[in-house]
Amino acid sequence: NYEMLWVGWPGVFVEEGSERDALTKLLLRRGCLPIYLSRSEVDLYYNGYCNNILWPLFHYVPLSFESKLSETKNMALQWAAYQNANEAFARVIANAYRPGDAVWCHDYHLMLLPQQLKEDYPSMKVGWFLHTPFPSSEIYRMLPVREELLLSVLAADLIGFHTYDYARHFVSACSRILGFEGTPEGVEDNGNFTRVAAFPIGIDPGRFTQALETERVQAHVTELRQRFQGRKVMLGVDRLDMIKGIPQKLLGFEKFLSEHPEWRDRVLLVQIAVPTRTDVPEYQRLTSQVHEIVGRINGRFGTLGSVPIQHLDCSLAFTELCALYAVTDVCLVTSLRDGMNLVSYEFVACQSKNAGVLVLSEFAGAAQSLGAGALLVNPWNVNDMAAALEDALTMPELERRERQRQNFTHITMHTAQAWADTFVSELNDTHVEAELRRKRIPPQLFPSRVLDDFSRSRHRLIILGYNATLTLQTDSSKKQSRAGVLPGKPIKTQSRMHPVSQECLQRLCDDPTTTLCIFSGSERNRLQQTFAHLPKLWIAAENGCFIRPPLEGKHSKLGGSGTNNWITMVETSNFDWIESVQLVFDYFCERTPRSYVETRETSLVWSYKYADPDFGRQQARDLLQHLWTGPISNAAVDVIQGAKSVEVRPIGVSKGAAVERIVSMMGECGSSSLVEEIVDVPPVGNGGGSKPAGNDDVPPPPPPASQYVTLTAVGRLGRWFRTGSIHPKAQNRTKADRFRDVLRALSGPGRGHFRVRRAVL
Repeated sequence: NYEMLWVGWPGVFVEEGSERDALTKLLLRRGCLPIYLSRSEVDLYYNGYCNNILWPLFHYVPLSFESKLSETKNMALQWAAYQNANEAFARVIANAYRPGDAVWCHDYHLMLLPQQLKEDYPSMKVGWFLHTPFPSSEIYRMLPVREELLLSVLAADLIGFHTYDYARHFVSACSRILGFEGTPEGVEDNGNFTRVAAFPIGIDPGRFTQALETERVQAHVTELRQRFQGRKVMLGVDRLDMIKGIPQKLLGFEKFLSEHPEWRDRVLLVQIAVPTRTDVPEYQRLTSQVHEIVGRINGRFGTLGSVPIQHLDCSLAFTELCALYAVTDVCLVTSLRDGMNLVSYEFVACQSKNAGVLVLSEFAGAAQSLGAGALLVNPWNVNDMAAALEDALTMPELERRERQRQNFTHITMHTAQAWADTFVSELNDTHVEAELRRKRIPPQLFPSRVLDDFSRSRHRLIILGYNATLTLQTDSSKKQSRAGVLPGKPIKTQSRMHPVSQECLQRLCDDPTTTLCIFSGSERNRLQQTFAHLPKLWIAAENGCFIRPPLEGKHSKLGGSGTNNWITMVETSNFDWIESVQLVFDYFCERTPRSYVETRETSLVWSYKYADPDFGRQQARDLLQHLWTGPISNAAVDVIQGAKSVEVRPIGVSKGAAVERIVSMMGECGSSSLVEEIVDVPPVGNGGGSKPAGNDDVPPPPPPASQYVTLTAVGRLGRWFRTGSIHPKAQNRTKADRFRDVLRALSGPGRGHFRVRRAVL
């Protein structure tokens, strides 16, 4: 949709003359406008200020500054060269600019360019994108010219980063260093607003998938499979750079081999280390260190027939690299800091058949996008690295393919073309996103305070949540924190009930004086299968849309018709809104990495539980605005903003309404242990003696404690909300009155038609 003109330095020094003219004509035919730098400018600007100062600092490497006058002068010369180079870019762009054009500046080499362009053309659309990490403000503030660079970049209309973390760091730096007002949407200064957002870059996956179909690549694949036959292949493809974490990767592999000797002759690590900046002493020392570690590991664990590491200090041809990706079982990306690292994307693109496992550093930008199907690791933690390698090699095939499916879906959806289209679209229309409401933390559980009420009560109603209450909390384990979560459809093993929970539920159901009810937002079919061994259990599915009374026992006759015995609490005939809401949710799944949509029978849930919390809250706020002004404006639905989720469900559905219905049904059951009519109970602390019967101002005395049912509600993460007593049978009360009684029992002191024995926070 756009006519593109690339303006940049060709990367080589060319003397003025016929060669430069010929190169210029050739580049212009390809849509490129070259800018030629002198040898001193290349040394001071590119190799000096860009690569020796900005690049290390942006990757959390402190400035190497010596207290010498010559070093101070050298830094000043580099800064002057940086200014001159940006001015040269501005002059060339100004000559080529036409009204209506959009200028997209790339990377830390051109941080002064937006301001220089805006000075001459205030109405010019200017965007700036950083392809490296942006450090924390505490690191960035070390830069001597920190204010100048920030102010220059803020002249752009749109500033983009790979991940929301980098954008947040930039906003924080502007707020802390410049004193500007930072918001989740950008930076504001006296009415001037600069939009700051995350735009994760991608690749062209079709280039790799098409290459795999060629005869040349297939021949390489056959050759490699024969060479590596009988061994699992691990692959690392990195520049020989300090931030790539190659020594950490090798140490983690060494730890794995020492702890698992059975894998020593069954696994091979192929490390491709492309040399860079070989004339720099720091890189020369890194090369020697890597070679030393490789030699030590091969000498310790190798045999006459094989060695555990094959290390290559060279680059590979594209066809050879595609073939190597295709036969790899585990890809290791252990960057200490990386803007994105597209090696992980390339590996996923070539793994449609093999379904290998991606072990990805949590410090790489790709972890924000591919963390769904990758094993995330801290490369500084050698033990964590070794454990991740074991998990990757022993992972079941079904889980490997599910992770590969999630990652492949992401890279095919978030391509390089989609990245460019999104940035240009945002540059043309930079709208503002609103803030979100904060999550309310439920109260803490103190089980000991409930035991006394439980033991003294004769009839007990216990209401338990299911997800994260009875199930194993796998999210907190190290393995799951490395794995992230699979958006769209979580891994089934994450919902397993703890064996102790199953035994406790069975014992509670067998107690004739205890009524047990399970509340969950999950589908009823799933809950019915999970609790098939507990026929005496009440089940409320989809947050109360469906209620299943016990299949056995005194309440078994309360169910509806049919084999499943489910009672529907909502009208199921009008669900025209689901399709339009699904489209909105899918759109925000594309905008929010690691978010997913859970489709239920009567509701839809968009969850950003595993996304970046701040970014997820902003996206949820924007999603609510889309819903309220579009698909649900006239629909009979409720929008529930939960803890890191947004749910759309039929109006009137709630767990409180389901509790009211269950208590009412228990009263209608006609149990002999319950009183036949409701009596008034004076509020706690009412005082006063008895008065003559018939006085309407004074209620009759309360019934004995044995005629009450203890009602206990348990929320997520095992936290108790309240425990109290409420009379279950209230036929002479309206539904609204009974519902209010239940709510008071759950959330307030005793008054009205119930008595709270002890409120537990």
